[in-house]
Amino acid sequence: MAKRDSIWILFALVISLRFDPSRSIEGARANDTTLLVPMTLLPHAVSIGAVCIDGSAPAYHLDGGFGAGARNWLLQFEGGGWCNDVASCAARATTGRGSTLYKRELEPFLGILSNDPTMNPDFYNWNRVKLRYCDGASFTGDSEYYNGTSILYFRGQRIWNAIISDLFSKGLMQAEKALLSGCSAGGLATFFHCDDLAQRLPATATVKCMSDAGFFLDTKDISGNNTIRPFFSSLVTLQGVQKNLNKDCLTSYDYAYKCFFPQYALPFIRTPYFILNSAYDTYQFHHIFVPPSADPYGRWRRCKSNPQACSPLQMTILQGFRIEMLIALRPFSGSRNGGFLIDSCFTHCQSESQDTWFAPNSPRLHNKTIAEAVGDWYFERAVVKEVDCPYPCDSNCPNQTSPSEGEGFRVSPLGFLSINLLLLIHIQLNYLI
Repeated sequence: MAKRDSIWILFALVISLRFDPSRSIEGARANDTTLLVPMTLLPHAVSIGAVCIDGSAPAYHLDGGFGAGARNWLLQFEGGGWCNDVASCAARATTGRGSTLYKRELEPFLGILSNDPTMNPDFYNWNRVKLRYCDGASFTGDSEYYNGTSILYFRGQRIWNAIISDLFSKGLMQAEKALLSGCSAGGLATFFHCDDLAQRLPATATVKCMSDAGFFLDTKDISGNNTIRPFFSSLVTLQGVQKNLNKDCLTSYDYAYKCFFPQYALPFIRTPYFILNSAYDTYQFHHIFVPPSADPYGRWRRCKSNPQACSPLQMTILQGFRIEMLIALRPFSGSRNGGFLIDSCFTHCQSESQDTWFAPNSPRLHNKTIAEAVGDWYFERAVVKEVDCPYPCDSNCPNQTSPSEGEGFRVSPLGFLSINLLLLIHIQLNYLI
């Protein structure tokens, strides 16, 4: 730990900082006429064991396509974290994250799910489906837990199979184009089911996949511990996930849990893939990189709630997290069919929010919104492999202001050069420790 601490102190000393006033951006509000789509339950799925943690039937929301998009399909996995032990899974079973009994029957379709061409220019007239999440393992588990009095079902894989089978009867089997997407834990699910969907659909169909805020890193936290590895490891074991992970990936690593991490699973995916992620993803920042266990005195509390409140040293450490993400993505940068957009907004999930997907003040790289970038990649109008400059050089993020006069900081060009060189040294040490 002494070596790690000395590296961070060195970072803080070499960075040149100065205060800089910047403009703020207000997010666009959702339209008052937001589409609300009713839930479709699959009671017949219970007979084949395709059930939520509490045993309730799985569900999805479908808004039919029309016009030129009538035979195109967008499938969006719902997110919502995971459970890795009996206690946490039992707790989920009494909420909408583990049971459809507690989910709202009408779901707003915004962003990539919108049916309005002014809000969703490329996918508005497709068949758009939201797959409800209630298994706690990104739609991959296949086991159960019984203690003699109660039972917990871990049937994410069966839920996926049941929903796809039901959608086949509603036209999915005749799809001409398809995009499998998801947010957070749903974004992680796309890594596991991307090739499967492509194999199920006709060979003539154009099938591609996108993960939104699902690129969860195998990384150490600020205390030098890796808290996400044991979490995913216990999740994979409890929920019987291993049997449903990529077989080529499993033969390449000694531990099955590694193939639950996107950076290890991605090289084995054959279907064209797009990664949408923030370099400062707030879920990973708050729960993986700076989890409560690594910050017992709450020194990161203000920084977590507002990036403007981060100290220079804290911001430097966050730049290290960004570098780790870019290093993990480096092998994917040469993918012929792949694409990515890594922005610098402190956020989590951007495709389902109208503010961040396609709105007047949406994040832009090279003057393109996220919706335009994803559309350009899917329809092959342009190569999209974009990485935003490090925070705080860009204030183009809804509901997030860059430092204003008297608070925050800006790194000089020389400072950026120094930080990148030293962060690379840190990464190398991180993997050696």
